[in-house]
Parts: sequence; structure tokens; C-alpha cells
Amino acid sequence: MIYFFLCALTTLCVDANTIRVVSQTVGSDEMLLALASPDQIAALSPLAKNSVFCARSNQASPYPIISANGDAESILKFNPTLVLCADFTRPELISQLKKSKVKVIIFDHYSTIDEAYVNLRTLAKELNEEKKAEMLINESRRRINSLKTLLAKSPVVKVLMPSTFGVLAGQDTTFQDLCEHTGADNVASSYGHIVGFQKQPSEAMISWPIDYIILEGSDYNQALATIQGLPPYSVMESVKQNRVVLIPGWIAGCISIDRVKGYEILAKALHPELF
Repeated sequence: MIYFFLCALTTLCVDANTIRVVSQTVGSDEMLLALASPDQIAALSPLAKNSVFCARSNQASPYPIISANGDAESILKFNPTLVLCADFTRPELISQLKKSKVKVIIFDHYSTIDEAYVNLRTLAKELNEEKKAEMLINESRRRINSLKTLLAKSPVVKVLMPSTFGVLAGQDTTFQDLCEHTGADNVASSYGHIVGFQKQPSEAMISWPIDYIILEGSDYNQALATIQGLPPYSVMESVKQNRVVLIPGWIAGCISIDRVKGYEILAKALHPELF
């Protein structure tokens, strides 16, 4: 009953020209914060204010956040005209939202920077901010080209990003995109022939040539401790020799154009002699 009341209330209370957006994921938080005027942001995801997960957490503080694992009611109470979701959003939540009069956009392609541009333009059209989107995209391209020119002066380094869940990110992932823009070869893809996220081939990994292990976090020892006792990492030379690079937690999974900042951070960590 409350759900249907909120659906009706949303329809009645929002002016036809009003744009009120609720973002349900961190990636759409970042796009919304990059494009929208403050009055267009109704609410952000539960992780929007967490700097470990969101590249724009410092911009998120003025806005309310939706309930973690909440239902449609927890979103509709903000009277949105548009809700931003992703293909990993719970299907039952999307189904509930679609039964209301609220428009729902589901972002389902985001592995590459070009797909991030498409998503930004999609949202910009809804916000009437197409010019701003093009400015952001052009600036991103300028920074990428500058980084590419700089990285041409240094050899490609072979990297691996471990997971305590026993899976590796290969081709067609945001981590692969990250490597391709930072002078790095993702050995899970090039040597392990992994596509998407797959179970790690532990025995084969021991022989992979790895220059650096990439870990998330801000504390070197703490991050390294998460894998030192796990096979096969405990016997890998790169781990035993502490050839580890740390990156902020939001970078590897970033699906917005803020990944460009991630490119710059990782490139500097892998090729410090260029900066």
C-alpha cells in the first residue's frame, strides 16, 4: 500500500519541468555529480560519501543518500523523475521502479572509457547538459592523449591485481581498460587468457612474469598482508620481493570518466621516472 501511495505522490508532487534524479550506484553518482546542478540531485547511493569507493565523495556531502539494500519505497520517497541503475542492480528493485511512473536508466556497458563517454552523454541528455558533457569528454581525451605521449617514453610493465575471492580480472573489465591506459600489461589477460572475471589458475600463475602486483588501499603493509599467506601469491617472486603498487580503492572498478584520474594515479605509480 505504501509503495503505491508513493508512486502516486511522486506523480502528483513533481512539476512537469522538474528534474530530480536518484542515483542507485557509485558509478552513476560520479556521473551525476559531474553533470547535474544541485537542485537536480535528489539522492545518491549509500557509498557516495565513502572516499574508498567514490571518486567524487568530497562533492557528495550536501546530498541525502538512499538506504543500503532498500526497496523502491526508499527511492520513491525522494520524489525522483529519474532513477539511475546498473545491470548489477537487484532485478526486483528495477521491476518495482518500472511499475511506478518514474523513468529508469540502466547502465550496462561500462568496461571502457568510450563506453563511459556514451553513458555520460546519455545522462547529459536527460539533464539538458549536453554541452557540459562534451566539455568533460574533450578534457578527458586531452588528458589521456598527454598521458599516452608521456608513457611512450617508458617500456610496458607486466602487472597483476590479486583478489582474496580467488578470481582475476581479465579482458573486457575496467581493470583491463586501466592497464591499457597506464603502460601496463594485465598478465591475467595476456598470459592467462582470462575474459571478464574468472577463477584464478593458481598453478599457472606462478610462472607468469610479473613486474608489479597492484593492490588497493592506503597502508602498504596492511594491503600486502591480505595476500602474503594465500596461494599462489605466497610463493610468487613479485610478492616475496615486495614489488607492490597501491592504488585508492575506487580506481580499479571505476565506471565513470573519473577513471581518467585513476589512469594518471596508476601511471605515476608504475612509471615514476616520467613524472
